Amino acid sequence: MKLSAEITLYPLQDDYLPVIKRFLEELTARAGVKRETFPTCTVLTGEYDEVLGLIGTMMKWSHENLGKSVFVVKFLPDYEAL
Repeated sequence: MKLSAEITLYPLQDDYLPVIKRFLEELTARAGVKRETFPTCTVLTGEYDEVLGLIGTMMKWSHENLGKSVFVVKFLPDYEAL
């Protein structure tokens, strides 16, 4: 089944832009799904398990490497946004 997910990262620190840029660089290096970044979010589209796996991996990587952050994710199952 296809899944589209819209993800937004809110770093809990004052200098947040470098954190967001680093997250997007790492996401791009790992992405096996379609990805498009907009000013306020990134949309991931692909097979259900691949999208969820990537989100979980990236959230863990972010917390371990970039510090505390809040993630907001919207899921659209059986839909290909890109």
